[in-house]
Amino acid sequence: MPLMKAAQLKAPGADFEIVQIDIPTPKENEVLIKVEACGICRGDAIVKDGHFPGLSYPRIPGHEVVGIIDKIGPGVSVWQTGQRVGIGWYGGPCLKCGPCLQKNYAFCERFLTTGISFDGGYAEYMTAHMHALTIIPDTLSALEAAPLLCAGRTTFSALRNSGARGGDVVAIQGLGGLGHLAVQFSRKLGFYTVALSRGKVKEEQAYKLGAHLYIDAQESNPAAELKKLGGAKVILATAPHAKTIQDAIGGLGFDGQVIIVAGSGEPVQVSPGQLLGGRHSVRGWVGSQVRSKAEDAINFSVISGVLPIIEVFPLDQVAIAFEKMMSSKVHFRSVLKMG
Repeated sequence: MPLMKAAQLKAPGADFEIVQIDIPTPKENEVLIKVEACGICRGDAIVKDGHFPGLSYPRIPGHEVVGIIDKIGPGVSVWQTGQRVGIGWYGGPCLKCGPCLQKNYAFCERFLTTGISFDGGYAEYMTAHMHALTIIPDTLSALEAAPLLCAGRTTFSALRNSGARGGDVVAIQGLGGLGHLAVQFSRKLGFYTVALSRGKVKEEQAYKLGAHLYIDAQESNPAAELKKLGGAKVILATAPHAKTIQDAIGGLGFDGQVIIVAGSGEPVQVSPGQLLGGRHSVRGWVGSQVRSKAEDAINFSVISGVLPIIEVFPLDQVAIAFEKMMSSKVHFRSVLKMG
């Protein structure tokens, strides 16, 4: 059997191991992808630390994958070898009941998860269900496209479905891997875009990314500053800092909402009084599991010129790339390049 290189976890909490293992064979309704690039996301910590029921090991993480279809499994008719595709968090229907296949890949709470239900893209090859694939245009490089399959899709879909309209004040809390994309999407969607972060370095970055206004939480009260603008229609929370999210709620306008897209182990404390008077709300958002929604984010990025800012690492440096992502020391997304 031909072999491939992969970054594998042998157990929860284990270090990454670079191993040589068999190249997988695509099963029915699957394709074999020769991986070109794979983004590193905080969601990968779920399998790194074992925070998911029923996880089996060894496991190869990675759910921001771009590559070329190398082989076609039985039953695959909608894809061909040589096509450039991507796969995100959604890994396809679980195939336990069938309705997903009849409803154009509709969301199912038992969907397969890339890099968790099966091996992901921290490898030179991986298999994937045909219904989970997204076409990647030639105008995007593999390295640029990879983060759009999770970070991009999540922030874009949250903003587009938020109810905000052109000209509304939209604040992006945090200016990291998610936030730097959210600022760009917000500006291109026509919102008055406010970046909320800390420090002068972030201020310079925010304006380069397209923010109309930067609010330094170290120098001023973000809620008070947003109120001067009439209040935010949406505050998109992209950084997992509970207190920062709590403090920003007071900056919402009437019928405004906080949308949380970054997971945090800390509780966000909200009093009823913060919500009642202005009909405020706090909600969570994850990227849609419908394949077409990933295509929407990719296509909008191509049309509007929204691109992630990345640091590129070879597969052998996966541990460094992962640590930089988890410690927020990467500028702005870590991406593994194969080959």
